[in-house]
Amino acid sequence: MTMRTFPDRVRHALMFETIGLAIITPAAAWLYDKPMLDMGVVGVGAATLATVWTFVFNLGFDHALRWLKGDASKALRHRLLHTVLFEFGLLVMLLPPMAWYLGMTLWQTFLLDLFIVAFYLVYNFLFNIAYDRLFPLPAARPRTAAA
Repeated sequence: MTMRTFPDRVRHALMFETIGLAIITPAAAWLYDKPMLDMGVVGVGAATLATVWTFVFNLGFDHALRWLKGDASKALRHRLLHTVLFEFGLLVMLLPPMAWYLGMTLWQTFLLDLFIVAFYLVYNFLFNIAYDRLFPLPAARPRTAAA
């Protein structure tokens, strides 16, 4: 049963957050007319939490897949479920601190976050498909017959 290695998971999390942050921070500052510094602070804080969440969530998701179906490979339906569950969990964790820092109500922050979530839903899906192709799972060793 092949799964990703620890270094591979670290590379995945760091690449995902770095690329995503470079795209979303200036876009959100411009779209919501917030200072780039404020959106940068929110972005770095969110990215830090998201990096840890990415690592923990992906590890748990892969273990769940391996337990349910015998391996951690992901078909399209698994990627869709992975993306939705990941983003929902992150939204629940980020909404209160973002509202506090930006001086917005939870509802206003939720609307702001919808833009961010919409971006990350698409980005997460495409990034992970690309990552799976660029860094495929190592081939599983053939099992030997029991004597």
